[in-house]
Amino acid sequence: MESLETRPSGELLDLSGQIALVTGASGNIGRAIAERLHDAGARVVVHYFENRNGAEALASRLERAETCGADLREEAAVAALFETHEPDIVINNAARQPVEALEAMSPDAWREVLASNLDAAFLVTQAAAGHWRTSDRPGCIVNIASIEGLDPAAGHAHYATSKAGLIMFTRASALEYGPDGIRVNAVSPGLVDREGLAAAWPDGVERWKSKAPLGRLGTANDVADAVLFLVSPAARWISGTNLVVDGGMSARSRW
Repeated sequence: MESLETRPSGELLDLSGQIALVTGASGNIGRAIAERLHDAGARVVVHYFENRNGAEALASRLERAETCGADLREEAAVAALFETHEPDIVINNAARQPVEALEAMSPDAWREVLASNLDAAFLVTQAAAGHWRTSDRPGCIVNIASIEGLDPAAGHAHYATSKAGLIMFTRASALEYGPDGIRVNAVSPGLVDREGLAAAWPDGVERWKSKAPLGRLGTANDVADAVLFLVSPAARWISGTNLVVDGGMSARSRW
């Protein structure tokens, strides 16, 4: 078998023959990730929870794709998903991002965000790694975290906490599953543009643009390209890292 280290550089991002599960793939970032991995040759499992129409529309545009619906907060649902699908790559992207002041936040609201953003990634990671161990094959996981896991924003105590936990969970998973040939990394995006964002939050968009060293918002494809790198053979010796994709915002002094 050809060593990954001797592959021509043009083949290092080739995912041909691999299956990639992208959770929350019907959303903005998830859709871009699914499309980019598909472009690289992977067969894509487009996961959704509520937006079935969006997932099916995406899958219909791709040559090698299928959809699956599951509540990833439920252990039985995750187990059933992995009985049906056998991915080589898992992208834990599904998440919720409500805005609520900490003072008024209910315990149920807190638990809901942590369950959606952190518990689901735990269950999916555990299930994927278990299948890879049983079949004695390597695998690769990328968790979509956030720069809010490093610097919180007002109204996002639950969201920021869940993403901080996801970053540490990435490191813990990489440590424990590394001996099995399983790589686990995270990508932490900054502010990513989406339809209607500028109209809904004009002051925030302008503040970001004025402060970010690269002078613009991110795009979903900016995040997808980072994910493609981390799941590809080009990143074969990278595990346990958190790749910040924020246009240089984290380089700005906070004081």
